[in-house]
Amino acid sequence: MNPELKSKLNVAFTVIIILLCAVLWFIPTGFENPYFTKNKLFEQATVVSVDNHDLKHLGVVITGTQDIEIKILSGPFTGDTVTAANVLMGQMNIDKVFKTGDKVLAILNLDKKSEKVVSARASDMYRSDIEFILFLVFALFLVFFAKSIGFRALLSFVFTTLAIWKLLIPLFLKGYPPLPISFLIVAITTAVIILLITGFTRKGIVALSGSIAGVALTTVLAIIFGHFFKIPGTVKEFSEMLLYAGFMHLQLTDIFIAGIFISASGAVMDVAMDIAASQEEVIDKHPRISTKELITSGFRVSYAVIGTMTTTLLFAYSGSFTFILMVFMAQGTPTESIFNINFIAAEILQTLVGSFGLVLVAPVTAIIGGYVYTYTHQHHEKSVCDPVEH
Repeated sequence: MNPELKSKLNVAFTVIIILLCAVLWFIPTGFENPYFTKNKLFEQATVVSVDNHDLKHLGVVITGTQDIEIKILSGPFTGDTVTAANVLMGQMNIDKVFKTGDKVLAILNLDKKSEKVVSARASDMYRSDIEFILFLVFALFLVFFAKSIGFRALLSFVFTTLAIWKLLIPLFLKGYPPLPISFLIVAITTAVIILLITGFTRKGIVALSGSIAGVALTTVLAIIFGHFFKIPGTVKEFSEMLLYAGFMHLQLTDIFIAGIFISASGAVMDVAMDIAASQEEVIDKHPRISTKELITSGFRVSYAVIGTMTTTLLFAYSGSFTFILMVFMAQGTPTESIFNINFIAAEILQTLVGSFGLVLVAPVTAIIGGYVYTYTHQHHEKSVCDPVEH
């Protein structure tokens, strides 16, 4: 492809993804609840004073109501001071005890005319500002370090986030088949990520083909071993809450299995890109290398990649069940019992299937790259050497 045409195509693709991000940002999910916004405001506030006399301490558990006085820092009631309640239910994972100076997210209940604050509640710590700062620092560093590629990587990050929140989650909730929907969303986001970074190049084609093949293999493994492990979808936290909220139609087990290959897809894509990039470098330096030799070179590179990537998902997932393992060890629970508990078996399934997918994607990508690179290179040489007929 003509370099100028390729550059224009890459720019056009980037613009299209920017427009798609804008569309995804503004389209509704279909699950907006007017109850949460009718005569209500969600504003930033700071705690001026606290009254803890109603709190009851039962060991490490705290129950009761904390009365706090807050000063509103945003919205139409900025500067006003109101009294808010903070109800503690004795659940340490969701309860919070505020102190003077804390920034909180205040839920203000207004009168029918929305002219006066009738009551207020301190929902949680206000974190939106620091979350935005963290994202901004990440974005600036990425663009500063990687220049245009960094910008496209940031764009792919935003697109993937929006695709998950605006497409994948709503489709799950609407009852669409989780496995094909998840695979389709992963395939689309993978294509966008790779083509934004590499452009419409041979490396992009090889990396994308290897990634899709790797995710497909991981999907098959997740379905097969998920069946034999017999783990219900309710093993995941908050899954039961969906059933209680009226979403009885959800296929929770399929959603759990879909989560396995979704979680592994990023690492699979990394491995595919590593192999594709290394093979491109090899054929650029040795243009007359045979298909078999290029595949062998890809295998040699994959050995090192696999050697380190096999534990990648183990490290990634281990943080989520560290406390669970600590509890079992502290209680002296037998290892045989631990391995057969639902949520531990679920983590084992997710880790091993995901890691297996990483192992499989390396040779698959090397084989695809061997044929794609040598075929396109030989075809290019032939077109250059052919005499021009007049």
